[in-house]
Amino acid sequence: MTPARRPGAARRGRDRRARLLPPPPGTARIDGTRPSTAVVGGGIAGLAAATALAERGVRVTLYESMPYLGGRVGGWPADLNDGTTVTMSRGFHAFFRQYYNLRGLMRRTDPGLERLTGLPDYPLRHSGGLRDGFRHVPRTPPWSALGFAALSPSFGLRDLRRMDPVAALPLLDVRVPEVYERLDGVSAHDFLEAVRFPRAARHLAFEVFSRSFFADPRELSAAEMALMFHIYFLGSAEGLLFDVPRAPFPAALWEPLAAYLRRHGADLRTTAPVEHVAPTADGGYEVATAGDERRHDTVVLALDTAGLRALIARCDRLGNAQWRERIARLRTAPPFLVTRLWLDRPVAPERPGFLGTSGYGTLDNISVLERYEDEAARWAARTGGSVVELHAYALPPEASRDVEQKRLIGQLHRVWPETRTAGVVDARHEWRADCPLFSVGAHFDRPTVRTPEPGVMLAGDLVRTDLPVALMERAATTGFLAANALLERWGVRGQSLWTVPDRGRSAVLRALAHRFGG
Repeated sequence: MTPARRPGAARRGRDRRARLLPPPPGTARIDGTRPSTAVVGGGIAGLAAATALAERGVRVTLYESMPYLGGRVGGWPADLNDGTTVTMSRGFHAFFRQYYNLRGLMRRTDPGLERLTGLPDYPLRHSGGLRDGFRHVPRTPPWSALGFAALSPSFGLRDLRRMDPVAALPLLDVRVPEVYERLDGVSAHDFLEAVRFPRAARHLAFEVFSRSFFADPRELSAAEMALMFHIYFLGSAEGLLFDVPRAPFPAALWEPLAAYLRRHGADLRTTAPVEHVAPTADGGYEVATAGDERRHDTVVLALDTAGLRALIARCDRLGNAQWRERIARLRTAPPFLVTRLWLDRPVAPERPGFLGTSGYGTLDNISVLERYEDEAARWAARTGGSVVELHAYALPPEASRDVEQKRLIGQLHRVWPETRTAGVVDARHEWRADCPLFSVGAHFDRPTVRTPEPGVMLAGDLVRTDLPVALMERAATTGFLAANALLERWGVRGQSLWTVPDRGRSAVLRALAHRFGG
């Protein structure tokens, strides 16, 4: 039986060149006295670490400051004006087929991933009238990128002639960490300017990636954008179509996983923010909340950027001064807004479940939840309305909330005119500013999974890793890597991991990139 088929192992998708990363050898489970680990943070990274550790016999205590699990992909109950109790969240998330390790985590409770459903397209619309999509784009590189250019109305012959193919060569052989050595000192905006990438296509294609990082292209590292291009276009045969949960995040993902963890002996403590972590004389760590203090043999810190900075600032005995200073330098991306509207009439039947937008002010995308989520579908069927969600990324920190919320709804009316006459049964606006900023030149200053404390590991999408992963998949992967590093200490075999290929797929294109793309 291969490592990819073991129960709980991450499974690769259709891409036969997906890369298997086996963990160091060891026993199947803890033999003897069971060590204990505190996992601080109940988002994707913390849940991945807790799962791998608990499955192998480690005594896991997970601390989460919020009353729910899932972190930035969590959800909580809300009562609408019409008396309906619904599940609110921070908004739409796309579960791409390249997210092998995240999907492997989900398979613990959903082996066939039946709680996910695929959306038929990834449509994009520009205010100038251009429309694009990925439904008919080939999935196998390099035909994926060539097919997108051939099928997209944003690529004209004149635009293609203007492009600088030599400047674009680094995209043909993206490797980690080499891509950061080459491109981390350049912004995504400046890189695309050097390539002379068509402006219309830039809005419809590349800005999708930069906005996924909640960042303006002028602040985003070109290396991160190139990595995304590799993950979705030239490095993977999984394509750009994606799945979404059929139910709200708690029901589809985290409540089943919480039950699974409890069956493996994990203690899940929500509404329990950790205030302090300190080394103990016997080599362990004291973890303190407002309610109690507990000693653990090891710790995984799986917090968001602001949470990690604040905790480490209070823990002057943890790690060393240089490491703590690196944590303090971590930055968060600009604020973003998620507006969810419960409308008293339906949007037009041809509206897709998800639409990426460009040129409509701050509006980045629109989702129609009843197209895929059961809770929203029940509300829409009962009321005859629609549940619509709007996203606005990278807003100015000084932006007026009332003004931006009204503007966002105004842009919805431009995109889908039938919503102008719809009554709003209820509206919820979520303002957040807690995503990591992958700024120009900052990659090699980011902390890694291993820390100066041998018993303390970091996990999360803010963590630097030499693997081609990003966003939610980076969170899941670093969570498993943190668990693997601790399990290796105890002689236990950890989690097998999968990634997209770690270099360009074509030897000819790699040679061109190496020869001329420096």
